Amino acid sequence: MTEAAELPPAPEQAREVFGDRFADAVRYAELLAEAGVQRGLIGPREVPRLWERHLLNCAVLSEVVPEGVTVCDVGSGAGLPGIPLALVREDLKITLLEPLLRRTNFLTEVVELLGLDHVTVVRGRAEEVMGKIQPVHVVTARAVAPLDRLATWGIPLLRPYGEMLALKGDTAEEELKSASAALSKLGAVETSILHVGEGVVDPMSTVVRVEVGESPGGVRFAAKRAKAARTGRARRRR
Repeated sequence: MTEAAELPPAPEQAREVFGDRFADAVRYAELLAEAGVQRGLIGPREVPRLWERHLLNCAVLSEVVPEGVTVCDVGSGAGLPGIPLALVREDLKITLLEPLLRRTNFLTEVVELLGLDHVTVVRGRAEEVMGKIQPVHVVTARAVAPLDRLATWGIPLLRPYGEMLALKGDTAEEELKSASAALSKLGAVETSILHVGEGVVDPMSTVVRVEVGESPGGVRFAAKRAKAARTGRARRRR
């Protein structure tokens, strides 16, 4: 078994970004470096760059998330970007959606330990939870899947006129171009590439923003969404 490298001290930017939650951010980084590695949630080689590549890279997503909205972090994994976002934005109501039990166990432990009362952990796949969780204003994701596939999972979870914010790397522009037809079919009305985290992370984090109109998921999901809503109402009446 490969031993994890030592977690480096938090950079000064972390104190500025996480503010009053800095101590919680440090604890989360320690959990990732210890239990996260032991449970196979992150690779041991990632430990030396946890702050810059993972926590701060995700926390700066907060720059483009509107105030007071609901968020679903699809394929949350070890909690990235959902938990860093929750640490800097207590005004948000965040759902961490993850299908694997060992990951949801870890997420639940982190949420309880850090006292993140505005965060809920849900085990399941995006395509399975429609109608089980309320549609959200914003879907977030990082390193889950290529954009066209990610959109088929994330966009149907949105409320009308919501948006998907996907953290991407150097392939962002290429992925957006190749996914344009699929995004249109899913009800996307506007797409853009944003760069966030100036002065915090270098290079800055790249975010693909996909904004939807009144029918998230397009025609294909309209009937499914209506059926899920009817089923939900029937369950509540029982």
